[in-house]
Amino acid sequence: MSVVDPDDGPPPARARRVLRALTPGRILRALPTPLGTPFTFCYGLVLLATAVYADLGDEATVNQLLRDSSTDAAHLAEQPLVVLLASALWIAGGLYSLYGILFVLVVSALERRTGGARTAGVFLLGHVLATLATELPVAGAVAAGQLPEASLHRLDYGISFGVMACTGALAGLLGQRAKRTVLALAFLMCAQDLVEFADPLASWGHPIALLTGMACWGLLRDKGPAARAAEPVDAAVPVPLPVAGPRAAEGRDEEPVAAGRAPR
Repeated sequence: MSVVDPDDGPPPARARRVLRALTPGRILRALPTPLGTPFTFCYGLVLLATAVYADLGDEATVNQLLRDSSTDAAHLAEQPLVVLLASALWIAGGLYSLYGILFVLVVSALERRTGGARTAGVFLLGHVLATLATELPVAGAVAAGQLPEASLHRLDYGISFGVMACTGALAGLLGQRAKRTVLALAFLMCAQDLVEFADPLASWGHPIALLTGMACWGLLRDKGPAARAAEPVDAAVPVPLPVAGPRAAEGRDEEPVAAGRAPR
């Protein structure tokens, strides 16, 4: 006896569902709104402002702000809370960052299903754990004489760890077909990072953040009143997927930078 996946159906029916989901009205509903997804909307405005300033502001001032926001091992030892929060206020790559687009779509989709508080928690948990898991070993290696002291001072910032954690968390709230697709593409992206190994810390940080989001499935499946009040049409909105690509596109979003600069 064959088991039928509830997400499956005749190909014409699946095609019609996809086409219906791609109507302009439903695409617009996937975007964050002040009332529907306040966390994504407000945080997105902050990221938009910093991205515009990073692209158009005084270069020397921007570089200093980024250095002060870096979650390198030296800064984490001196002012951990400040840099962990400040580093998440910037999108490496600025206005042209792929992770900026994924933030808007992935995080808003998660917030519609779980509410702003849980979404913010997943994002922050992924951002913090992946950062500490990649930077603390650097500090240990420097202390043991395995790495030069210059390794303590890197330019390390961005939102991609948080976005990857939200991607992993969102996958657990989708139907089986969408869940498998999202996770397959997310792991493919992480695998490409590890193969290229352009930035070892970010390359290991992405799968750590993804697994952190997946570890939250049990906490998020009790979706809460915010998700129960969400419009039914949300389930038909296409789920944005991370696209594998070179780390230069958005490291944890990233572009090639000067020596010692490795934004995420």
